[in-house]
Amino acid sequence: MPLDDIREKIDEIDFQLITILKERASAASDDLAHRSVDDATRAKLIGFSDGRLPEESIFYIYREIVGAGLALVDEAQLRRFVELLNERADCVHVVGEIKKKEGLQIYAPEREESLLRKLSSMSDGVIEEKSIRAIYREIMSAALALEDDLKIAYLGPEGTWTHQAAISKFGHSVTYLPQANFADVFDCVDRKEASYGVVPIENSTEGAVSHTLDLFVESPLKICAQILMRIENGLMASIDKSEIKTLYSHPQVFGQCRNWILENMPHADLVEVSSTTKAANIAKDKANEGAAAMGGPLAAEMYGLKMLESGVQDNSNNTTRFLVIGQKTCPPTGDDRTSLLFAIKDQPGSLVKALKTFEEQDINMSKIESRPSKQRVWEYYFYVDISAHAESDNVIRALENLQDHCSMIKILGSYQEIKHSNKTN
Repeated sequence: MPLDDIREKIDEIDFQLITILKERASAASDDLAHRSVDDATRAKLIGFSDGRLPEESIFYIYREIVGAGLALVDEAQLRRFVELLNERADCVHVVGEIKKKEGLQIYAPEREESLLRKLSSMSDGVIEEKSIRAIYREIMSAALALEDDLKIAYLGPEGTWTHQAAISKFGHSVTYLPQANFADVFDCVDRKEASYGVVPIENSTEGAVSHTLDLFVESPLKICAQILMRIENGLMASIDKSEIKTLYSHPQVFGQCRNWILENMPHADLVEVSSTTKAANIAKDKANEGAAAMGGPLAAEMYGLKMLESGVQDNSNNTTRFLVIGQKTCPPTGDDRTSLLFAIKDQPGSLVKALKTFEEQDINMSKIESRPSKQRVWEYYFYVDISAHAESDNVIRALENLQDHCSMIKILGSYQEIKHSNKTN
């Protein structure tokens, strides 16, 4: 069966899945909003699945449904939903086989975002867009795991914000490979030990991540997607708030939550550790000594801690942008961003002339950062983001003109622009 026909069938299955969720949304009550998946429901899910989807994948999909307040309490409805997931899995397997035979890339981020937008529109506003995205993040994660043994390298350890950003993009069903530093993430993808890598590139309050910028100079890897992650730190522990004597966390988190700590935990001792994951581990091991931790929800989940307070950071709009790096960049979608590096010639006015080439082609520049080249004294590279795809005619003309003023130009990748921030459990 042709690839387009299989995709039409998947679209029809998605329509039926969304319809079931819309029906549930119309009847949902507030008491379902924060339920967890109990053992009895989990057993039913596994029984209905018949093995075509991994048990853990079904669990994570349904956990997002429950988290959205859409628990399928009617058994017939639940069975039908799982049957549709099984049918979708069959179609996805066929798609994977066709892609491999034709040498096509398994993961297509531009199609993923297009699908999410279409599904959100399909819900007619009955279901919140963030809920649709969370549920389908896990459905598509299961699909990726079926199509290929997808491995994602990220800046570790487990439970950090980079790990959470990776999960918010690829879901729980793929394999994650924590790396000790930025260079190891790039190297892991370059040697094809991982399919993709996830690295931070900038924070809304603290600016660019220089280590990531520097690695792009020599790396052959391309940017193929971006992730916006709202950084929401919280207080986690396995003891009551009144019993807390010591707070453990990364120094950056303490800095981001300074005012809240002074107002709410003024008598607690603050102990800095290397990561929020380590802080959560200590909070678990030293609970009887009054230990608690500050960090994100994934670290709390990993160590069985309760989030006593959420969103306690002083800046409620604190957001980090992450990049997904791989072997190839993405085709045009009509709403794209391109990242590039260039080094200007050592001539008067070269930088002004270089930047003017974008203005002349009516190209918006959304970001510019300078970094020392580390090859010659006082020589700099400039990292630039523009609001267009590298294959656009005006970008091609701009880059041709840019060569007159630069000693080096390198396109890092074109990828779909996004406006929403991701969240994950």
